[in-house]
Amino acid sequence: MEKNLQEPVPLAAAPLAFENEEFIESPDGRILRILAEYQEPLGRFRRERVADTVVFFGSARFRSLDEANHALETLKAAAPAEAPALAQAEAAVEMAAYYEDARTLAHRVSTWAKALPGPRHRFVITSGGGPGIMEAANRGAWEAGARTIGLNIKLPFEQTPNPYITPALNFEFRYFFMRKFWFAYLAKALVVFPGGFGTLDEMFEILTLAQTNKLSKRLTVILYGRSYWNSVLNFEALAAKGAIAEKDLELIQFADSPEEAFVLLEAGLSRHIETSDHAGSVPDTPAPTTQALLGPDINKTRV
Repeated sequence: MEKNLQEPVPLAAAPLAFENEEFIESPDGRILRILAEYQEPLGRFRRERVADTVVFFGSARFRSLDEANHALETLKAAAPAEAPALAQAEAAVEMAAYYEDARTLAHRVSTWAKALPGPRHRFVITSGGGPGIMEAANRGAWEAGARTIGLNIKLPFEQTPNPYITPALNFEFRYFFMRKFWFAYLAKALVVFPGGFGTLDEMFEILTLAQTNKLSKRLTVILYGRSYWNSVLNFEALAAKGAIAEKDLELIQFADSPEEAFVLLEAGLSRHIETSDHAGSVPDTPAPTTQALLGPDINKTRV
């Protein structure tokens, strides 16, 4: 047998598995990345005493009224603008009304929720963490002096957190499905402002969960802006064609002003207070058991 005559080189300690970046970022580490996006937010929500949320969805492209007006006036003051550019700037001013309404509604809900008794924060305003309607919702809650959550997603074009998110409740997810889980798991109400593909995706996912009884709670869903939603979707046609049941239309309500939306939200959220309904809330226990996470009826599927 041939002998190795070289002296052995002293070895440094191998990295611990959870500190091995090559492993964590590999396909073999995927399960750990997924679990981390469940357990780390759960621990943070518990430490920050967040019980449940009100989620705002809507376009990332809408700006505040001040910004939209300034952009329009700047365009008009410059060289004669082309008709498409001017029309787009004028449309931005029109859609900025939704930004301001989301801001007002989030402020009102947060002010009301802050006055509720109890050791935990109820009905915390939550958004996708980016600009547009997301920023407006976080901004309204921030202006009310309340905690507010941003569930951001890591994207190739770098969506960055808006500045109104509570720092301890600023999250960034790698996986869309884990982000969607946290939207649905904590929500007691959903307000959907005008938006595009992402807004429609999130809205229909929540509606499908409610329709199929996969949520172990009663969720208030408000579509904000009747004229917008009636122009882009026809829910009645879905029911008329038999694609959904007539009863499914009861899953959604419409509102056209912050005042109208707040009345609907207060009625829906108050049911959870009066019935002590904590389904879908973060458990108080340091280490949640299966029973604590799934509730008394573990045969009832829940998000």
